[in-house]
Amino acid sequence: MPRIILETRIKAKKEIVFDLSRSIDLHKISAKNTNEKAIDGVTEGLIRLNEFVTWQAKHFGFYQKLTSKITQFDYPNKFTDEMVRGAFKCFKHQHLFSERNGETIMKDIFDYTSPFGILGKLVDFILLKRYLKSFLQKRNIIIKRYAETDAWKKILIANT
Repeated sequence: MPRIILETRIKAKKEIVFDLSRSIDLHKISAKNTNEKAIDGVTEGLIRLNEFVTWQAKHFGFYQKLTSKITQFDYPNKFTDEMVRGAFKCFKHQHLFSERNGETIMKDIFDYTSPFGILGKLVDFILLKRYLKSFLQKRNIIIKRYAETDAWKKILIANT
């Protein structure tokens, strides 16, 4: 099972970073290049424990749907979303948050299994892991940009 681990240092309160990470609205902004839309479940605001969202996006030239559910939630330390339906055989994305020296350390642990057995493993090796890592890095850059400026207020205050 491939694993992607990312660590992003953000000069903002852990609670702000946590909430931006579970914001459907900010995710839409970070994934605009794939024309990602929330089409079912929680389609705006902040997603919570046992809630789900279905995304429709264009990846590799094809529109796809993926439903994920929040399966673990410990505010403001960690949450996990897992695929319920979609193109992967499975995926689990852990979002972990800690504080060190006045910064929030946001850690992503993304485990997934591609469909199609050995062919899926070949696609992982050649393309998919790099693509997914880049997708997550772009998302984290947006979270960092919003959290380190007053832009976070546009997302979080609108959802309170």
